[in-house]
Amino acid sequence: MPAFHDILFPLDVALGARGGPERKTEIVSLGSGREERNARWAHSRRRWNAGYGVKSLTALAGVVAFFEERRGRLYGFRWRDRLDHASGPPDGAVAATDQPLGVGDGIRTAFQLVKTYGGAHAPYVRPIVKPVAGSVQVALGGVAQAAGFAVDSATGLVTFAAAPAMGVVVSAGFLFDVPVRFDADRLDIDLSAFAAGEIPSIPVVEIRL
Repeated sequence: MPAFHDILFPLDVALGARGGPERKTEIVSLGSGREERNARWAHSRRRWNAGYGVKSLTALAGVVAFFEERRGRLYGFRWRDRLDHASGPPDGAVAATDQPLGVGDGIRTAFQLVKTYGGAHAPYVRPIVKPVAGSVQVALGGVAQAAGFAVDSATGLVTFAAAPAMGVVVSAGFLFDVPVRFDADRLDIDLSAFAAGEIPSIPVVEIRL
């Protein structure tokens, strides 16, 4: 498993960053003019430039210190995506019925947190591996559960003390972070340019754990 520090990137900077999901699609143009398209990645990968969130020298110094402690690209860390950090709406509202995790069979006790995007044509199910501790709510058959389960905030795995009964829908609501690392081993910061309004480049990329 890649080295990972369970610490959140400075939130005030992350919330002003620019970026989003990336996919890798292979496209072959045929002689007839038609195309063959193939998805090379099963899951999207997110990238951001944290430089857009740096608004002061104090914030910049904080990012440099964070970069140094992570040893550049060596250690991963948590990142809060302002647009997409909750099982429900972007405002962070959470309900135990937000996301279906699976259906009980009377044997299975562990369910991975996931978030589903879309639904009409080809819904995408994204594994969630870094839930925010204390934010996860769980429901069985639409009924919120106050106890009887444990959540691993390092893996996103929900484990029940007793297996959910056959046919019971397991669902959850949660806040989550994205596991990322810096995408450079060098930060090139020109303080004179920064004072003039130029954005420093601080690339961050999602990692798989």
